[in-house]
Amino acid sequence: MIKVLNIISDTNIGGAGRVLLNYLQYADKERFHTCVAVPRGSLLAQPLRDLGATVYEVEDMADRSYHKDDVRALTKLIREVDPDIVHTHGALSGRIAGRRCGKVVIFTRHSAFPISAKLRYPPGRWVNKLLNEHYSDHIIAVSPAAAENLTDAGISPKRITTMMNGVAPVARRSGEECAAARREWGVAEKDFVFGILARIETYKGHLDIVNAAEKLAGDGRAFKLLIAGTGNYEQELRGEVTARHLDDHVRFLGFQSDVAKFLSVLDVQLNASYGTETSSLSILEGFSMNVPAIVSDYGGNPWLVTDGDNGLMFPTRDSGALYRCMARLMDEPETLKQMSRRAGEVFQERFTGQIFARNIESVYLKTLKGDQHGTK
Repeated sequence: MIKVLNIISDTNIGGAGRVLLNYLQYADKERFHTCVAVPRGSLLAQPLRDLGATVYEVEDMADRSYHKDDVRALTKLIREVDPDIVHTHGALSGRIAGRRCGKVVIFTRHSAFPISAKLRYPPGRWVNKLLNEHYSDHIIAVSPAAAENLTDAGISPKRITTMMNGVAPVARRSGEECAAARREWGVAEKDFVFGILARIETYKGHLDIVNAAEKLAGDGRAFKLLIAGTGNYEQELRGEVTARHLDDHVRFLGFQSDVAKFLSVLDVQLNASYGTETSSLSILEGFSMNVPAIVSDYGGNPWLVTDGDNGLMFPTRDSGALYRCMARLMDEPETLKQMSRRAGEVFQERFTGQIFARNIESVYLKTLKGDQHGTK
């Protein structure tokens, strides 16, 4: 049995944590024993245990990528657990600790962000390359956008395996449950329903969506925009909605733990991100229940949505183009029906949890054989 110690510093359940939870549902548990180190009190701890992982809540570990105290605590833990592989999810402290203990170290990059000039050019580029390649035997990028992010900062593409995230399918709620949710959220029977499930931060593009919704409202269209999530930009966004007289069209739902309930009432899911987007799990979960998406062409979105097939794509930050995409799917029910069918087919072809788990385990096996380039 191959023992893998995952290290994730999140205290809440974010994207990286959800990826790990998805993996555990489909892991080959006869061949791989999954252990996870998290900070003491992390909300991830119990869901991980529920899926069969051995969880270590580390007292001196905090929600940060690097700190010398984290390195010390994780070095102690790794020596006690003695895993075959240390797999870190952004946690530099875990990579350093794993290397100190002489372990095979794998690092997953879950996000993409603008590369600073310091990392694009020497000497910062050289330092970043040395740091990342010294403290990891192999790197997993969860989309081509994440891989490009790494290579733009100097890391050899031979060290990187690109694999798209996969998720467990989400079961659509019954007609009665959907009707109840629509009543709860003030959605009329005639309303076309758009939705976004994301942290409410500026770079997630909520304001661009509100701009597009203002144009739809100006056309006199019957629709609702459901915004699920919380974040630092929420109060300002609420003010924008009120200032544009969109309160009858826009509903703020807050944090939604019941993803199935939210997705089940949508006609189309939206993603207008212009920062940190690699492989949206909510878009994939929507695909699993035949919900197509309208997305910006930023980051990993183009590898999820093929324009005109399982959804539509618009130029990043172009709210006018987003409006036209939204209006098109409202006006073309047959197109919407076809895209809904294709969303489900594309999910089965490319984005299931089983596909993702086998890809992860393939990297584990190759790296244990000493293959840093994914070719053996």
